[in-house]
Amino acid sequence: MASSSSARYAKHRRIGEDEEAEEAEEELERFDDFTIASSWERFISEIEAICRQWLADGPKILMQKGADCVTPFENLYMIKRELKHGKRVYSMEYYFMKSAKGKNSYWDDDTHSMQLSFGVDEFLMIAPLSASGVVLDDPESTKLLSSVAIALSSCGSNWPAFVPVHDPSRKAYIGIQNLGTVFTRRFEADRIGSQVPIRLMHLEGLHELFLSKFVLSSTDFPARVKVHFSMKLTYRTPEYDYDNETLDSEATESLTENEVASHPKKQWDDDCPWAEWYSAEDPVKGFELTAIWGERTFEETLEMAEVENASSFVADSWFLHPVVSQYMVDDSIGKFVGFASQLHLLVNAYESSAEAQFLEDFVADTSGQDNSKSTTVPPPSVIDRVMKDLFSDEAGNSNYMEAENKYTRAMRGAPADSLFGQFCLHALWFGNCNIRAIAVLWIDFVREIRWYWEESERLPRMKSSSTIDLSYCLIHQKLQMLAICIERKKSVSHEKGAGHKDETSNTKAITKVRKGSAGVVPKMMLLNTFQEMHAPYTQDAPLMTEDMHEERLHAAEAFGNAIGLSGQLERDILSSDMSAFKAANPDAVFEDFIRWHSPGDWVSEDKVDGNSGWPPKGKLSQRMSEHGNVWRKIWNDAPPLPVSEQKSLLDPVREGEKVLHYLETLRPQQLLEQMVCTAFKSSAGILNKTTYGGFKLMKTKMDQLYATMASTLKSLQGNSDISDLAGDLKRLCQVFEHIEKLLILAASVHRKF
Repeated sequence: MASSSSARYAKHRRIGEDEEAEEAEEELERFDDFTIASSWERFISEIEAICRQWLADGPKILMQKGADCVTPFENLYMIKRELKHGKRVYSMEYYFMKSAKGKNSYWDDDTHSMQLSFGVDEFLMIAPLSASGVVLDDPESTKLLSSVAIALSSCGSNWPAFVPVHDPSRKAYIGIQNLGTVFTRRFEADRIGSQVPIRLMHLEGLHELFLSKFVLSSTDFPARVKVHFSMKLTYRTPEYDYDNETLDSEATESLTENEVASHPKKQWDDDCPWAEWYSAEDPVKGFELTAIWGERTFEETLEMAEVENASSFVADSWFLHPVVSQYMVDDSIGKFVGFASQLHLLVNAYESSAEAQFLEDFVADTSGQDNSKSTTVPPPSVIDRVMKDLFSDEAGNSNYMEAENKYTRAMRGAPADSLFGQFCLHALWFGNCNIRAIAVLWIDFVREIRWYWEESERLPRMKSSSTIDLSYCLIHQKLQMLAICIERKKSVSHEKGAGHKDETSNTKAITKVRKGSAGVVPKMMLLNTFQEMHAPYTQDAPLMTEDMHEERLHAAEAFGNAIGLSGQLERDILSSDMSAFKAANPDAVFEDFIRWHSPGDWVSEDKVDGNSGWPPKGKLSQRMSEHGNVWRKIWNDAPPLPVSEQKSLLDPVREGEKVLHYLETLRPQQLLEQMVCTAFKSSAGILNKTTYGGFKLMKTKMDQLYATMASTLKSLQGNSDISDLAGDLKRLCQVFEHIEKLLILAASVHRKF
């Protein structure tokens, strides 16, 4: 029993000793480093760790880790970390440059105010995360600066560190920089915004203030100290106020006082090409001239006075730059109101165009919809004003004088001065350019066009021409066709009322009289009578728009025999030419017509030496000699009638009604596609008329804009998906806005010189 009892006692003793050893080890593991026991010391340790990391990374790695570029300085970058000390949270920012500056480059526009004030390249800034961002308490600012200085000293870094103090409007800072183990440099900057002492308004007073920082008392004031000095003086012109511009004395002599007071105020862009559609804020508020004196050394205060009184003409360098309005810099959508902003709204309307099959569906009442604000339509008085401007008598015939550019025709839009071009420009500013407002405006537009057709009145803003230009959009082609049909319809009605009686009474008497001759064909005579061959006046080929050409091509492909169908489709034209030839050459035979109209179908058998007799030896080609040849049958049936007595190949009434049917049943998506192309093209054409002097870069920018527009708008003609195109068009609007702003800026600068 005793042995077992002592064994249990020894076991318990060993267990107790093991527990004491474990407790001793735990005490060692919980050892506290009392050198960083306080929160302030831990705060310094955290700053030191961050600074060591930044020092180890260097500028290149920090930029890779996401350092932000400090706008508007292209060469300055910043990285920051948040720190907590007690209940306060601080932000520590490290500013560094991508590449080192030159010795005398601190006055340029790419220099931060801290670099300029203290002559440093890289620096730390520590400030509380608060509304003001400055330290208003002196003990706190001193403690912050000391913390950073200790941390930087431990790192072996000589970065200067700054703390913002006092009221934010003063832009005051205190700073410190370790210069080895012996010297420390301190910084202090303040700004006096008002009530500046007269002494500090002059270089002499500033020189004395600067020297006073190096002495302990007034008796220690040094007599001669070398001071390195550089200076920048900025002169700013007053903002030009166009609203208060006075009229010329000659213009006001004949006006009464009330008339002068009510005279419209002049805007800076009144004579700019875009002024008809909107008035742009003058982007140039004035100019700043900066005169810079490079670094010099002075020993006396009087020398500073001499520099102050010296003329700015003796400065080492000058910089002149415009003071640009903020709206020119802000790229937010909707901030800038111009063609680009309205084109963006038109693209939104284009996105909505596929929601209905007919434009009338958009005109229906939308009062129950949530987006009724976005589908508002201006009152009828505004619509009437737009229609009056589009169809005014002063509009006249458009000559489509567009600026020459190799990309304009690739956009397939209508000319800016044409009827449809002006409609698109008005639609941009009609209401907020929503799909419903566009539908209302288009329906009234087509209704007005029908009135001109029914009254046989000339369409305004349409070029007088007998041809249709297929390089423009289809709507413009249709309006060209309608304008031609109106003229033909008027001429037909006049002919019916004038010469029909004489024509019928003389038909039999002039069967053998030559009519409709355009002149003698050189070296050609009729085979049977040895008379000179006369070329007749012929009718022009029937006018066709792009869709009519496509229909004709599809019909030919459907029949399979394109050549035979082509001959059938050309029957009326061929019959008209044969009738005119017979009228001009009463004794002609079929072979004479072939020799004139289709020389390739006459196989000559005359000798090569030129001694051919009369009649010329030859024969018709195999194609024309075949039995049942269509050409010979048409020749036999064609009566001898000059062009003036023939029925027109173009039926103006039928073709005119077809044009109106197309305009009245046009699908919304088809309308918006052509509107987008025309609006972009017309807007760019208007801006391209701007006078901006010798800014050669603007010519390059405009060419780039046209190239981008042609590339983007080309997709609209390929029937691509709307959702895919809308994104491209909105990006095009951003490019357009950038160029538009640059152009307005260049025009404003040009007008001030």
